[in-house]
Amino acid sequence: MKIGIVISEYNWDITTMMLSRAEEEAKFLGIEVARTLMVPGTFDIPLGVKKLVEMKEIDGVVTLGAVIKGETDHDEIVMHNAARKIEDIMVESGKPVALGISGPGQTRLQAMARIEKARDAVDSVVKMIKAIKSL
Repeated sequence: MKIGIVISEYNWDITTMMLSRAEEEAKFLGIEVARTLMVPGTFDIPLGVKKLVEMKEIDGVVTLGAVIKGETDHDEIVMHNAARKIEDIMVESGKPVALGISGPGQTRLQAMARIEKARDAVDSVVKMIKAIKSL
């Protein structure tokens, strides 16, 4: 089983730790991380996902990002649109994509507390790949 990971560089102090947790979980499960693609921000993740699911060797994709609340509702716009497009790509491609992006509406401290959720995203995509392959 081979997966790809698309990770946002925005809030890199948080997302780099998320990537580390995701890679550790994949290794623990015996899953190969065949491709890791860094994109500027969460809003850019869907295009990265689209490119990875088009690759024959990729069975599924994990997305990683941290959308933190600022002074406006921009975080909600970014997260809702990214999540919607990620789900659309998953359904259209027929390949599982796990939403490992925390937010919106969270503080930096809340985002830090959710770093371990990257492991859950890997677990989720692996379970979905197995479910799809069992059909």
